[in-house]
Amino acid sequence: MTCPGKGAIGVFDSGYGGLTILRRIRQVLPKYDYIFLGDNARAPYGTRSFDIVYRFTLEAVNTLFEKGCRLVILACNTASAKALRTIQQNDLPKMDSRRRVLGVIRPTVEAIGSITRKRHVGVLATAGTIHSESYNMEISKLYPDIKVTGQECPMWVPIIENREYASPGADYFVREYIDKLLGKDPEIDTIILGCTHYPLMIDKIRQYTPANIQLVPQGEFVAKSLADYLVRHPEMDAQCSKNGQCEYFTTEDPRQFSPSASVFMCDNVEAQQISLPPKFHPRIGFLNDLRGIFFCGFPPRKNTHGLL
Repeated sequence: MTCPGKGAIGVFDSGYGGLTILRRIRQVLPKYDYIFLGDNARAPYGTRSFDIVYRFTLEAVNTLFEKGCRLVILACNTASAKALRTIQQNDLPKMDSRRRVLGVIRPTVEAIGSITRKRHVGVLATAGTIHSESYNMEISKLYPDIKVTGQECPMWVPIIENREYASPGADYFVREYIDKLLGKDPEIDTIILGCTHYPLMIDKIRQYTPANIQLVPQGEFVAKSLADYLVRHPEMDAQCSKNGQCEYFTTEDPRQFSPSASVFMCDNVEAQQISLPPKFHPRIGFLNDLRGIFFCGFPPRKNTHGLL
């Protein structure tokens, strides 16, 4: 799929949700090659500790690098919140300083300032993303006047991955979490869907969200930010192969993964099984030292190295 010296863009998620990001990226950048890796056998990541998410994510990044990827997108909010900063600062310089790992939180945060009118923003996400307070910290850096309120939605990912998101049984949990969020701050006029799974359930989420509130899925902003990043970094763009092809790998049984992935991609997906051996042994507690200084997405425009 690739030419010598060039590689596909890697897209990683703990489950299926990252496919919504990949689908949008492919719509915006169709000429590039992509490798998607889903760690479905160990999903979900949302309730796991910082150290475990970091270890699993690092294993996935290394696997994509071994497959020739020069650039990897963590299409998972939990991985972006709990592992990205450490991988960028601690691991990339040791592995290959010319490669890049980017996340999905920063592009969404950069866009939110022009969307909210009342400056009251809600975040619906997994427990891991909410407890990390990554959105709160990143938004406060760019827009200190915006009030951010989060609500964890522990049942949404299981509902979506079991393809029950359109069923009547999902209504109770969709309504419950939205009501809880708005109960915390009735002034919210914008809600970030802070998990890449949630766009698949956006119609039902809209059904229980007041019409005056803007819902913000991430795919559009991540895709535009990636396109902009490649323009600003021609040296990285030159390392990306462009044959319009895409490969899919999963740690789960492909016979289980492929039908669900086809729903997310709105296209036929044929995946291959892959293992993620624990090749790295991070220092226990290392993540704890960095909990207050996460970098959760694409680098600021003024930074030419892709690192904060």
